[in-house]
Amino acid sequence: LSKVLNNPAAKQKVIYITYLVAALDITWLFLQFSITPYLARRLGFDTIWFGYLQTTVGVIQLLGGPIYGRFADVFGARAALSVSCLASVVYFLLLAVADNTFMLFVHKLPAVFMHVLPGAQMVVADLSENEKRADALGKLGLCFGIGMIAGSSLGGTLSTRFGEKFAASFAAVGSFVSLLLVLNFIPKQTKIHTVPESNKKGSSNSVFNLGEIMRLMKFPGVAKTFTVKIISGLPAGIFQVMFSIIAINFFQLKAEQNGYLMAYFGIVQMVIQGAVIGRLTSRFSESSLLMLSVGISSLVGLAQAMMTNVFHFCLIVIPMMFSLSVFNVITDSMLTKSVSPSDTGTMLGLCASVQSLLRTVGPTIGGFLYEAYGVPSFGYIQCIINAAVFSFLLNTGGRSQPNRP
Repeated sequence: LSKVLNNPAAKQKVIYITYLVAALDITWLFLQFSITPYLARRLGFDTIWFGYLQTTVGVIQLLGGPIYGRFADVFGARAALSVSCLASVVYFLLLAVADNTFMLFVHKLPAVFMHVLPGAQMVVADLSENEKRADALGKLGLCFGIGMIAGSSLGGTLSTRFGEKFAASFAAVGSFVSLLLVLNFIPKQTKIHTVPESNKKGSSNSVFNLGEIMRLMKFPGVAKTFTVKIISGLPAGIFQVMFSIIAINFFQLKAEQNGYLMAYFGIVQMVIQGAVIGRLTSRFSESSLLMLSVGISSLVGLAQAMMTNVFHFCLIVIPMMFSLSVFNVITDSMLTKSVSPSDTGTMLGLCASVQSLLRTVGPTIGGFLYEAYGVPSFGYIQCIINAAVFSFLLNTGGRSQPNRP
């Protein structure tokens, strides 16, 4: 550990390997997205049952996120990432042999441990300087964009040419490669303090200690930022969950056209995460950028409510991806800085659970809004909620942090 912490080149090498592991994980995740819907349809799933399947994953990861983060803080980065990669191997092997409804649900169970991205965020947060943390976390978003494009393309190609079982098996092998990378290149610990500070005072060292997880909410600023992350992120999360239905029914897109649109998403995200966020965080305070992202999100909602075709949406995607990327990176960075270095894993696990929560409640809320009020309702709700959050941040000292030189 000391060799890594005292050697900038060694730290950078670990961060680069972590980026590679994250990119591979996202690739296999999006490869799976091109398998499951077709497999579910062939097994007789209708829209409602497919919604149940998606909700199941959301609930499983919602429960697993904080526990995984706590596990990472207690046992270290290598153990946490190894568990995630191993769970991914089992997940894809079960998908490869899933030939009935029961097995399709069973193959989702390992998702409780599949949190490679929060694990990678923990490593990056531990090994990057405070003033460079937002930029370093933003680069993980670049990995997400690469994985989105590669996984979507690879999944469609492998499934079409060799079948769904081969594609799932290919992802299992890829996850095993990620496991080997973790075991060989990620240090056992990436923290200066290997035991959470609270444990030094005699607290339980249990991974399942809910009190230790919720204790983080008492740190100054954490509850406020976490509440903003949930409330402001909810409308965009609902839209993302419902996007596949919107693309088919509202935009009348075919599968191939939808694939091109997803690739466009990935490219825009890569540019923003890789080239824009780092420059912004070096010039402006995180609280100012948080307000900027929330304000733009409100305007994006208004634009979504008024769009009538896919060309309008392609124009909206740029400010939409900008606000989402800045919002997620800045809130994660602020939250990890608000707690002690020994608790960053648990905090990032809680952050991951926010996304799982949105995936859990999103299909239900989104389905109701879509059926009752149509696509514009998503935009109007996003506009109103984010305008309210923007006003709240403005009134509670959103610009309390000074701009960095």
